[in-house]
Amino acid sequence: MQGITHALSRPRERGAVNVMVALLIIPLIGFAAIAVDVASVWADRQQLQTGADAAALGIAQDCAKNDCGVPATTAQDLATPNKNDSEVTATVVTSPLTPATGSVTVETASLREHWFAPVLGFDQSDVGASATASWGVPSGGVSVLPLAFSWCEFQLQTGGGLPSTTVEHTIFFTKASKTECTGPSNNVVPGGFGWLEDDIDGCTTSTSVDDIVDSSTGASVPSDCSTADFAALQGRTVLLPIFDDAGDVGGNAWYRLYGYAAFTITGYHFVGQFSWSNTGECKGGKQCVQGYFTEFVDLDDAFEYSTTAPSLGASVVALEP
Repeated sequence: MQGITHALSRPRERGAVNVMVALLIIPLIGFAAIAVDVASVWADRQQLQTGADAAALGIAQDCAKNDCGVPATTAQDLATPNKNDSEVTATVVTSPLTPATGSVTVETASLREHWFAPVLGFDQSDVGASATASWGVPSGGVSVLPLAFSWCEFQLQTGGGLPSTTVEHTIFFTKASKTECTGPSNNVVPGGFGWLEDDIDGCTTSTSVDDIVDSSTGASVPSDCSTADFAALQGRTVLLPIFDDAGDVGGNAWYRLYGYAAFTITGYHFVGQFSWSNTGECKGGKQCVQGYFTEFVDLDDAFEYSTTAPSLGASVVALEP
């Protein structure tokens, strides 16, 4: 009798399981929607953010070179490759946009169709991201070449100081520059050859526009600099500090920073084993760097920027937080 009763109860048990499955199917699909559809939305948003960042930086670089180009085209061209399915709309929010604007905001958007969420009444989601990039003239930062030239030398040795593109100049230390920028000692300050006192670790120095910077006296490179430090600068474009005033003598000599010029290094010759490239005049017993001043957009976060610092051909571009 007990076996018969147990057998008769099975259909009702199966029915109960069916009811439970029916009741749980919606939450199960909901969990699937969270696991799959929400993850897809998150992935899309990350791709859109990358595209917005690239678009904002690209337009900012153009504007920093005094020609914003066609911002809408630039934004779309840079945002599209960063979306896996290329389905993205990029919009330049900042309008009007000119080199003097100083910043640009780009928004990216796409539509994500869901796989499981339609059961819950959500067929698709609008996904978007935005990024703002700003630009300006370098106003302070960490110089990887602890060397400064006077504004007077910058103008006279480069034919006016205006940036060129590929015309090389040999920038001599004042002892051999043969300009009228120095005093009787043939240095801007007696004992000062233009080397800056490094105030942080390594062959670098931290400076800012209008700051008074101490001189590292003597013709030799600063003691913290090695041949490897200079080898790492070969062929690179660096922001070279330019000063417009100086004073005192020897170990008390100082320079006042005027601005930063972008200089592409193609050679150098200093005291000791610091020599690279035998072309041009930067060789022998002369103290000099060889290269050309140029327009340059720095994307490194080593420099701050402003709209009031003197513009000597260099610009800094950065994404806003």
